[in-house]
Amino acid sequence: MKSVDIIKPRVPGWLEVKLQDDEIDHLWSCMKSAGKDTRNRLAGNVSSSLNLTDEDNWFTTRVLIPLCIKYEDEFGSAGMNIPIRKDVWCPYFLESWWVNYQKQTEFNPCHRHTGVYSFVVWMQIPTSYEEQKKLPIANHGGGGECISNFKFVYNNILGDQDGYTYHMDPQLEGTLLFFPSRLVHTVYPFYNCRKDRISIAGNIALDIDNPQPRQSSTFV
Repeated sequence: MKSVDIIKPRVPGWLEVKLQDDEIDHLWSCMKSAGKDTRNRLAGNVSSSLNLTDEDNWFTTRVLIPLCIKYEDEFGSAGMNIPIRKDVWCPYFLESWWVNYQKQTEFNPCHRHTGVYSFVVWMQIPTSYEEQKKLPIANHGGGGECISNFKFVYNNILGDQDGYTYHMDPQLEGTLLFFPSRLVHTVYPFYNCRKDRISIAGNIALDIDNPQPRQSSTFV
């Protein structure tokens, strides 16, 4: 044979971001004035989930909209197939976001979000995967890889189920994952810890009530 070319198909992924101190401080500040209970919107079992408000759209403007642009530069627009008029574009906006207080044994099963893009931020992780996987409950079957962790779930090009696991550890505090809302993910329970795992999640949608003339420099 003359040569062997390695072909790696381009598939969409997600963005991983380490937030700056002032961005994390803003999130903690938003949590102090958290609003109504939003557990009726959750897929799983979490003791407390409260609605958040982004004062002056600070986090949206500073972090989320730039990540929309970055994602589309890398992977293309996740909103291109949404049925809107092709001669206009609709700006993104923060449709909803909330804070989850997850206690031991609580979990979120495989689920997806609404909107175009979603994100999660880990604010407090009181456990370490390396310690959790040593617990007796993790020593049966394949549970040791799952315990306490966050996982994206998807099919590969052969149609087999695949995934990517984030091993929960305090070092991940302040990390944001930005991904298409349709990307399935799950949160496994942790054990033997009375402290809450605190995470923020949200959805970004198209503002169809505010269409703009489409230009070559616009996205979506």
